[in-house]
Amino acid sequence: MKPATYWIDYLDLLPHPEGGFFKETYRAEDTVSKQGLPERFPADRSASTGIYFLLRSEDFSHLHRIRSDEMWHFYAGSTLTVHMIDDDGNYSFFKVGADPEKGATFQVVVPANVWFGATVDDADSYSLVGCTVAPGFDFADFEMADRSEMLVQFPQHAAVIERITK
Repeated sequence: MKPATYWIDYLDLLPHPEGGFFKETYRAEDTVSKQGLPERFPADRSASTGIYFLLRSEDFSHLHRIRSDEMWHFYAGSTLTVHMIDDDGNYSFFKVGADPEKGATFQVVVPANVWFGATVDDADSYSLVGCTVAPGFDFADFEMADRSEMLVQFPQHAAVIERITK
């Protein structure tokens, strides 16, 4: 397995605000007008976007949410756990990876407006994935979780909130 630094350099990945490294690889030329989108979108959006996303085992993807569905695709490295908490306080997770015997799958979808973050399952490793967002990602649709607010709202999930927030 190639080291994380190989992929960071080869793919020209940059630090992501939520943790890990990323590079946008696709932004649809087609735009969906605000009138054609659900009310939760304040303006027009690209029809779809895609990124490479690399998370090292010493990092985590900070708990956040976006207004669109996000599909994760596994490419290389170790299995990744995507942690989710919905507005009703239900916790769930998906394993994204190439080891079906350990419950992993190559693709998972995080529904719009669900809080989510991710961790690499294996120590001294990384996960290289892709993320496709439709309607396309816009930082105006990105909300980083506040640890103290999340702990008040979802105290039953304190362990995971403390693990994937700052």
